[in-house]
Amino acid sequence: MNSIIDIFFGQYADYETSSIILEIVGVIFGLLSVWYSKQNHIWVYPTGMISTSIFVYLLLKWGLLGDMMINAYYFSMSVYGWYVWTRKVDADHVTPISKTTKKEHTWSAVIFTAAIIFVFTVYTIFDKWNSWTAYVDTITTALFFVGMWLMAKRKIENWIYWIIGDIISVPLYFYKGFTFTSFQYLIFTVLAIYGFIAWKKYLNNIPETA
Repeated sequence: MNSIIDIFFGQYADYETSSIILEIVGVIFGLLSVWYSKQNHIWVYPTGMISTSIFVYLLLKWGLLGDMMINAYYFSMSVYGWYVWTRKVDADHVTPISKTTKKEHTWSAVIFTAAIIFVFTVYTIFDKWNSWTAYVDTITTALFFVGMWLMAKRKIENWIYWIIGDIISVPLYFYKGFTFTSFQYLIFTVLAIYGFIAWKKYLNNIPETA
């Protein structure tokens, strides 16, 4: 039993208690945020902003710049998404769930490429190319940048980017030694799959207009 505990949580032996508590709180609010997103509920943003604020602090403290930048971006996009989700498109309706347009797919590609270039530049400046995880961080950062942007615009395809990024992040964070965060991304993966199904069901039930 002790060996199993050591495998999953042994790395926390040298952590400050405050950091462990903050990580757990950040995970809880992160899970709440994804749950609310699945439910298409505006609380996705305030809960997400609490989680990302905590992780920006922790990841900066741990020296994980790519991950820190992801969460800083999440926070800023949460402000934008909160506005978009509550903006009235007419007298009675707010911005609806919809499919990504051809133009938005192009912008997604631009954001993905720009994110890779940005993270590559930052990692080079701070000499962070010291592990294979840095290269994976670059890819997941780009995936999550696009996913967050599409979620803010209430596009169903955002879930595809989340699912891919979450699947990669589960073993990545476990390898880095952040077991709670790794478990968080495992649950994120499941919620993202259900989120995609729920949003797709919503779109399929919208009556076509002439």
